[in-house]
Amino acid sequence: MKSYQFVKYSWDDAKAASLDPVGRLIYRSNILGSDQRITNTGGGNTSSKLSEKDPLNGQPTEVLWVKGSGGDLRTSTRENFSSLYQQKLLDLQKLYAARTDKGLKAPAEDDMVGMYSHTTFNLNPRPSSIDTPLHSFLPGKHVDHMHPNAIIAIAASANCEKLTQEIFGGQMAYVPWMRPGFELGLAMQEISKKNSKVQAIMMGQHGFISWDNDEKACYTLTLDFIEQASAYIEAKYQAKGGDATAFGGAKYSTLTPERRNATLATILPWLRGQVSQQKRFIGTVQDDEKILRFVNSKDAARLAELGTSCPDHFLRTKIKPLYVAWDPSVSSVADLKKLLADGIAQYRKDYAAYYERCKHANSPAQRDANPTVVLIPGVGMIAWGKDKSESRVTAEFYNCAVEVMRGAEAIDKYIALPQQEAFDIEYWLLEEAKLHRMPAEKELARQVVVVIGAGSGIGKETAHRLVKEGAHIVCVDLNEAAAQATAKEITDKYGVGIGVAGTGLSNCGPALGLAANITERSSIRAMLDQVALAYGGFDSICVTAGIFVPSDTTGHIPDEKWALTFAINVTGSYLVGDEAYKTWKEQGLRGNLVLTTSANAAVAKKGSVAYDVSKAAGNHLVRELAIELAPLVRVNGVAPATVVQGSAMFPRDRVIGSLAKYNIPYKDDEATESLVTKLAQFYADRTLTKAPITPADQAEAYFLLVTKRLSKTTGQVITVDGGLHEAFLR
Repeated sequence: MKSYQFVKYSWDDAKAASLDPVGRLIYRSNILGSDQRITNTGGGNTSSKLSEKDPLNGQPTEVLWVKGSGGDLRTSTRENFSSLYQQKLLDLQKLYAARTDKGLKAPAEDDMVGMYSHTTFNLNPRPSSIDTPLHSFLPGKHVDHMHPNAIIAIAASANCEKLTQEIFGGQMAYVPWMRPGFELGLAMQEISKKNSKVQAIMMGQHGFISWDNDEKACYTLTLDFIEQASAYIEAKYQAKGGDATAFGGAKYSTLTPERRNATLATILPWLRGQVSQQKRFIGTVQDDEKILRFVNSKDAARLAELGTSCPDHFLRTKIKPLYVAWDPSVSSVADLKKLLADGIAQYRKDYAAYYERCKHANSPAQRDANPTVVLIPGVGMIAWGKDKSESRVTAEFYNCAVEVMRGAEAIDKYIALPQQEAFDIEYWLLEEAKLHRMPAEKELARQVVVVIGAGSGIGKETAHRLVKEGAHIVCVDLNEAAAQATAKEITDKYGVGIGVAGTGLSNCGPALGLAANITERSSIRAMLDQVALAYGGFDSICVTAGIFVPSDTTGHIPDEKWALTFAINVTGSYLVGDEAYKTWKEQGLRGNLVLTTSANAAVAKKGSVAYDVSKAAGNHLVRELAIELAPLVRVNGVAPATVVQGSAMFPRDRVIGSLAKYNIPYKDDEATESLVTKLAQFYADRTLTKAPITPADQAEAYFLLVTKRLSKTTGQVITVDGGLHEAFLR
């Protein structure tokens, strides 16, 4: 086995031998995609030309299996690959030639993509990639098209063709930038016909493609080329001074981790509000050594303005990032906010001008003009996306762009893709059609919801209910382990998404577990700041935390227990709303606060005086906060009746005490589940619906109140009590 320094060799002969030919293609794809130095998330594609039995005539036929549109090599399965009759693909060249002879070159390119479906083998439903001709027209039985940073650094250099010859000799040819498609496939075919020694082609400002008739040899060849490129770049980089002189050397100093976090916690919600004027975004913070080296450098402003080179990069990071020349050693956070505000305004103007300058008569309407990548000296990078996964991918791709610029500047001079070419990729009609084919976003997509009390009972159920609708969930509980357990249940079920994780708190997926004591304002603020660092801000808060302390045998409750009941059930909710409103105001985005009261707020009864009175106060707190926080935040409440099943407020001893109080027969050694069922049914029998009330019933009310379904409802309390007529309004 060869030894590699810059990539990971993962081929296992025994594993490969155990697989069928398509399985080996998938295996090769997965191990290539698992190394970010070989290709980025969602980038690149692989193929194999295999002999299959034609389902129409039973005869063997050559079939091109190629990774289809969408998906990621690292996780691709058989369902991610298109299967196409190879000869039918080759025959499309005649059709393309006929159309281009009539001067229909541009339309013909797009028309050919639609023709791929006519070459489908065995009714495979996977849509074909625009890169299909590149794989079909090259001679190798197995083809790898990758986007390694080291190769793209050469591809994005001013003297790419010369460097390709110098580094790889005659083994790798060169083709200037062409949009992926039929013309590029034909150009590659011509290159391979003229020089049989060529086994790879450098694609100007894009990546490279390599091939072989043996699949293991193809895999190894791909790694060899990346290793060569990486070694060449690193040698040149070190000769120029390495990290100390990267990007012209340091201009700004890095803030300490504590000051970085404090700065980010202050600006992130405001910044999220600024970039979310059309649609809300979720953020990812990147502040590792490599990104800080770039944003702190003398050349960062120049290189950032050039934008990215590889189409895969700028489709996610836009034509360029927003870079602000903030000096953390002499300027304040207020100065930073002013620079960002001015920078965003100018960015929108620049993007509109770019659109107007490059658009065609049939171009789609201008898309969101806000930046998706923000670079701040001393602090790092903030990336934005429609969800946590997309923002992580955006961050990953700009990290790739930084590495490309580092390599290109080390060996030559970095150049970006011309803006017209970039525009034609970004606003490609086929790309627009693909966007329209995507399923509609879920009801709570792009939302961050903080659920306080998520460690158990109603809070846990609410967290699970909301994430099903696309929300990002911050599970908060006094018991941090319980909050993290709920968050883990969510991520175990839904995954953490794709893309390289951010650093610190940003290293999360659709759910995060945090601790907070809602009786302490400082604890609430610390938690909300952590939410900002993780997601950029939040949209709604559901407070499900509460406490019930029964009276003693004399019918009284100790003073300290009375105070604790009010501290958690009333003051805690007030402090959450009051502290959260500071963030909501910074964001400037409409939000929701949902508090938990109780049917007990309207029903006086013996033995729960502190709890009942605190919940009555909670009802009025809903109304007061609705007035105080309007119009930006809607404030409503959910009033459950007694929820026994799954509630942390009903431990075994309280269940037994209640059974004894109501003379319900039970045995001392009876299973807790049985005792709970008896008590739940007793309470159900007192209601009009005669059905036990569950945490899931309550979660449905929280769901309604954080959506837009009741967008004109505020200051109200929704009862979920099974029809407890004693609690009817009077």
